Amino acid sequence: MQDIIPLLQDPAAWVALVTLVVMEIVLGIDNLIFISILTNKLPQEMREKARRIGIGLALVMRLALLGTVAWIVQLTTPVFELFGQGFSWKDMILIAGGLFLVWKATKEIHHSVDPVDKEEDFIASTASTTFASAIGQILLLDLVFSIDSIITAVGMTPHVPIMVVAVVAAVTVMLVAATPLANFIEKNPTIVMLALAFLMMIGTTLIAEGMGFHVPKGYVYAAMAFSALVEVLNMFARRKRERDRKLNLTTH
Repeated sequence: MQDIIPLLQDPAAWVALVTLVVMEIVLGIDNLIFISILTNKLPQEMREKARRIGIGLALVMRLALLGTVAWIVQLTTPVFELFGQGFSWKDMILIAGGLFLVWKATKEIHHSVDPVDKEEDFIASTASTTFASAIGQILLLDLVFSIDSIITAVGMTPHVPIMVVAVVAAVTVMLVAATPLANFIEKNPTIVMLALAFLMMIGTTLIAEGMGFHVPKGYVYAAMAFSALVEVLNMFARRKRERDRKLNLTTH
């Protein structure tokens, strides 16, 4: 408690908190898109529960990692070299997570383009296996995004209480936004393809980061925002054409 009171009186700590909350929310978008797409594959009655469990696991994992900040910092220390490039545990986790995201997005895109090919459906047919599969995959990506999130937090402030508040605030926003985002994606099929493209881009970015190529996050999120804006304009255009078509049918 004595350590928290000086932070509450420090304007710099409040600035760090606001900045970190915004950063954690932005980083959480990737996690949320993946959870939304994956849980939409489940039966209707299981989706809300899966989202809550997935986001709850993200919170637990982030808070657990905050309790091992010293160990998290060591994850950035190179453990071996390959072709003159040092690789740390963080790099290997990012590469593995990126490969998984690229594979997952590719499989989903293939399934969307050719839904008749049942052999390519990666989700099992029984409800229990489907739910377990979804939670397992969410847990895997939660680990990747949580490590990236906490390392970012450690780089922005040395104060663990600020990190805890920022993480809880960001995960709360994820929890509130999860169902509306998932419903929006489900109701707009073209958004699903756009979101899968986002996941593929995020996966590629994670692989690049793991290989030592820094990709400014601002460029990635700016591209995502621009693509989303274009898709929103397309949606308005499609709805207007649909209204005009119905009006023409009514008048004739």
